[in-house]
Amino acid sequence: MALKDTLNWARNEWGILAKGSDMSLEDRARWLRQWVPMGLRTIGYGTVSLSLGPLTRDHAASAWAMRNWSRDCMKGARIAFEAHGTQNVPEGGFVYASNHQSLLDVTVLGGTLPGDFRWAAKRSLMKIPFLGWHLKLAGHVPVDRDGGKRAAAEVIKRFEAVLRAGKPLLVFPEGTRSEDGEVKEFKNGGFYAAVRANAPVVPVALDGAAELMSKGSLDTGTYASQNRRVVVMIGKPIEPPTDGTEKSRVERLRDCTREAVIALHREARARRQGG
Repeated sequence: MALKDTLNWARNEWGILAKGSDMSLEDRARWLRQWVPMGLRTIGYGTVSLSLGPLTRDHAASAWAMRNWSRDCMKGARIAFEAHGTQNVPEGGFVYASNHQSLLDVTVLGGTLPGDFRWAAKRSLMKIPFLGWHLKLAGHVPVDRDGGKRAAAEVIKRFEAVLRAGKPLLVFPEGTRSEDGEVKEFKNGGFYAAVRANAPVVPVALDGAAELMSKGSLDTGTYASQNRRVVVMIGKPIEPPTDGTEKSRVERLRDCTREAVIALHREARARRQGG
């Protein structure tokens, strides 16, 4: 079952089973060089999380495993990453709201954002051996974009519970990866949770991941690729409005956050391209 779930996820995310027959020997070799080591790291760090996480306070071992898995995966793929603005991160429960460029975002943000935060994770990830088992154990929130209004309301309740427990929550308000790397319209879910829990939103922008692994790509390209670097910018917290209807407060918080993410994205791109 574990292998079947992994293959189904790969098919859905990359179309890898369909594309595999069209790959050259060079492409196949590069794919193996990049993803086999990542799979082994996932098994290793996943085992640490699953075995030691329940034995440590607040699953601290699981948080350690996630952060080091993220950093080692980026190092193994020869991708440099950096974060600016970490001093802006508050204490307690808040929402990280980030743009979404690539599958690499998970590892980049997992290795750079401060705090023991919870992910709004695509439900299909929960089926991946070791990675999905870790996500479930550590309390990350599964999200199903096609689940309907009732499922969406349940997800918002889980988001709110994370915030009220004093934990940061990371969401991708665009809902899916951007096809061109630019910031798309934001959805409301994470902002409803922030308003209801009276928790601030910390805008986050990254740049560089889309160029390394755009939507539909099978790997991160050759190691000789130019500028294998991802820059993360963390903005100042945005407090939820306190006046008006809940819907208007959510929309104002959403729009203010998106403007901040767009500005941070411009700065991240300038830093990356400027060296």
